Amino acid sequence: MAADASPPPEAPRDDDEAMPLLRAAAALLRDLPGVLTDRIHLLSLEVRRAMAALAQMVVLGLLAAIFCATAWLALWVGITAVLMDAGLSRPWACALVVGVNIVAALLVGLRARALAPLLALPATLRRLSDSDARERELMRELERQQQQQQQQQQQQRAQREGQPQP
Repeated sequence: MAADASPPPEAPRDDDEAMPLLRAAAALLRDLPGVLTDRIHLLSLEVRRAMAALAQMVVLGLLAAIFCATAWLALWVGITAVLMDAGLSRPWACALVVGVNIVAALLVGLRARALAPLLALPATLRRLSDSDARERELMRELERQQQQQQQQQQQQRAQREGQPQP
């Protein structure tokens, strides 16, 4: 009779499919701290490397600036020599070179001053701090237009009635 016994009823297939999914989710949660730690460690290593590269870039930029300044001085010494060979006295040649450089420095300084407000990231700050600013600006403009229309209507009424305009 043991051979006639039917096998035990099978569990619903949904449970069989749900169990591996739950196991996979549990395994993912177990591995999550390790994965995050690895990513954070990688990030810290890359930040260190980026900081070292930035320091090297600053030093190389300073060296390039020194070389450019040396070349600039040599250029102006040459220009001064040419001016003196052309018959200009040494004080006047030096004064001319200094004057040209001061004017150039002033122009560069004015341009830098004009760019300075952009360092504050004004559009980003406006967007982050006050998202309704544009809407309020449009409302103010609409109110101004309405006030102008009302003033024009009052002036037209005054003209029709023969009163002088205010």
